[in-house]
Amino acid sequence: MIATSTIPLPPAPFFHEDSGAVRFWVLDEAQQFVGASVSKEALHYRFQSGLAGSEALASYRLHQSEIDAAVRRRIASGSIEPVMLRERDMAQVPAA
Repeated sequence: MIATSTIPLPPAPFFHEDSGAVRFWVLDEAQQFVGASVSKEALHYRFQSGLAGSEALASYRLHQSEIDAAVRRRIASGSIEPVMLRERDMAQVPAA
């Protein structure tokens, strides 16, 4: 028998119009989902995406692994939920 994951899927990422941010969930080292957000402006300045909500969401999806890694770094440095990313959190990290 093949083992199956018991970790439930998080809600899908979405653009929250009132806050102007993409909201999403990241699986942390404890296998718990942590809520996070990143503003459309931060996505625009970091990834040169458009400022419309649909463009911000598309930019998140395109760069999800980098953005999720930034959330994990913030959690590792002591941030608690919800993690609100800033542009500097997503600055390119030199390869190890």
